[in-house]
Amino acid sequence: MDLAFIPSPSRGQIDLGPIPLRGYALCIILGVVLAIWLGERRWVARGGRAGTVGDIAVWMVPFGLVGGRLYHVVTTPEPYFGDGGDPMQAFAVWKGGLGIWGAIALGAVGAWIGCRRRGIPLPALADALAPGIVLAQAVGRWGNWFNQELYGRESDVPWAVKIDGDHNVIDPGQNGTFHPTFLYESLWCIGVAALVIWADRRFKLGHGRAFALYVAGYTVGRFWIEYMRVDDAEHVLGMRLNNWTAILVFAGALVYIWVSARKHPGREAPETLRGHDPEDGDDADAVGTDTDTDTKTVDADAEQSDPDATKAAVDLGKSDRPAPVDADADAEPDAAASDAEPGPDDAGEHAGSGPRKAADKG
Repeated sequence: MDLAFIPSPSRGQIDLGPIPLRGYALCIILGVVLAIWLGERRWVARGGRAGTVGDIAVWMVPFGLVGGRLYHVVTTPEPYFGDGGDPMQAFAVWKGGLGIWGAIALGAVGAWIGCRRRGIPLPALADALAPGIVLAQAVGRWGNWFNQELYGRESDVPWAVKIDGDHNVIDPGQNGTFHPTFLYESLWCIGVAALVIWADRRFKLGHGRAFALYVAGYTVGRFWIEYMRVDDAEHVLGMRLNNWTAILVFAGALVYIWVSARKHPGREAPETLRGHDPEDGDDADAVGTDTDTDTKTVDADAEQSDPDATKAAVDLGKSDRPAPVDADADAEPDAAASDAEPGPDDAGEHAGSGPRKAADKG
């Protein structure tokens, strides 16, 4: 007899008057809000413009949801396209089934589009978002608790989760207690977020290395948690597909950190993160226009406040100009020189140097 366990909700839906709100969807929404809030704070602290993360999220979140669902459907096709499957259920995202690998991959495409519109580097934005994304995963995992899904092997530990017979995939129809893998992964994600924040402050990670550290840290936990799960999954060479994915992604993250540190040491300069508002055009042009206007305003004020000083400056400028050359005056000495009778040794010197010396003196 189990003396302690984590009870599961009797239903995965909360009714807000006439509006039904599923617990899974609520956890996803709360996670997205948390990621945007924390990402915005970190982006501004790095030198970015306020509001940038929220604007890019308009592209990133829908792409991420589509990518997460596509990965789930492609890697687990039986409930939708197998015997007795319902293809229309592939669109029922609120019932669960979002693969983090697809969400990150396609969400990055949306973020890239937003970054191009804003004129900011994608790796720097990814670094700012990394802790918020993994915390969003920590919150989102509790959606599996509402749906009574993705639990581990049977267990009688005090923190085991109780699963009713309708959701028991080991012994259908019978209640049981199982390892709460959703809880393990949620706690692991919180630890990864703390690791990324600490390492980012300690080593000034930049150019996507904070994001790569998040990916590497998450895949380590996902690998051993995946082994505990008992839900149906595709297997490759005797191992769950998600385990192979975790291995490959982990290796890719480590390679990226090493290559990036060698090619781009340090962190991006804050001025490179300002970007621009796609509706207002380039900020650099606006700054230049303002500067010219301010300069003209200052000059006009100076002329009005001290007209004597302005007149003196004008006179001083005129005094620096070279005096005009009198053509008639220069012509008379040349004519006199031509009437003189130079000696045989001086004839060439006077003929060639006279006009040049007059020009030099003018």
